[in-house]
Parts: sequence; structure tokens; C-alpha cells
Amino acid sequence: MDLDKLLEKYQVELDTLVFDDFTNETALKIGLHIIEVAKKNNNKITIDINRFNHQIFHYSFENTTPDKDLWVSRKRNVVEHFFVSSIYMATKLKKDNTNLWDKYGLSPAQYAAVGGSFPIIVKNIGVIGSITVSGLKPEEDHGLVVTSIRNYLNTAH
Repeated sequence: MDLDKLLEKYQVELDTLVFDDFTNETALKIGLHIIEVAKKNNNKITIDINRFNHQIFHYSFENTTPDKDLWVSRKRNVVEHFFVSSIYMATKLKKDNTNLWDKYGLSPAQYAAVGGSFPIIVKNIGVIGSITVSGLKPEEDHGLVVTSIRNYLNTAH
């Protein structure tokens, strides 16, 4: 798939995966769903759900390492800076043939434009935080988060 088509796909996700509200209970349900899916697939991941500056869900599977927390933080920083998914930003940078440092002066030690973090977008409010997974391939991290949000939204209504 070409980069323009990917950007369109990721933009549709940003436009449609919107919560009516988002509570700590919402975070728990989504986090537990991600754990359930990861267990079925024997994935060793770290999951983080964060309302800006307030971690409301975090879980690391056995045999994960602390570097997953660093990846979570760096991906989450991209979402909190640009209010788009980390994979959207990665794709946009690739399309523009640049990186976060050259274009925005953002340190790779603190920011990672790779798949796995998605903004928590609340209707009539905007971005209030992020849901992040680390431990798989970036596209798989992203897919797990997006599928879990979509599942929650489809069953919550």
C-alpha cells in the first residue's frame, strides 16, 4: 500500500475511533481486552493507558524487559505532541523523507515515531491521552490497539 493510502487509512481511524467519554473503567476494560488478545496469541507486550500525565492502566507480561516501558514512553510522547497515532506520524515522516529530529528537533531518546500508540479522542473535547502497546512489530502493536478500541466502541453502544 502506498504512503498516501496508508495516511488516509490512519486518518479514518483518527476520525472514527472516538469515545463519547473515557473513564478509568473504560481504560480497565480496554486494557483487559488487550491482555486477553495478547495471551491468546502468546504475545509478550507492555500495555499503557494514560490520561495526560496520569497513568491509569499499565501491565507488562512476564519475560518483558524494562526497555518496553521506554518504548511506550517514546511512542506516547509522539501522540501527546502531535495528537495523532504514532504510526500516522511515522508514515507522514517517511512520506516527507525526514525524521522527528530533522523536522521538529525532537530527540529520538524521548520520541519514537513507530506504530503502537493511539490517541484517546473524546467527542467534543479532543485528545485526552493515549493507549500504547509495545513488544510486537510496530504495525502489530498499532493493530492491537486499534482493534481493541474498535471492539470497545462497538460493544459499548
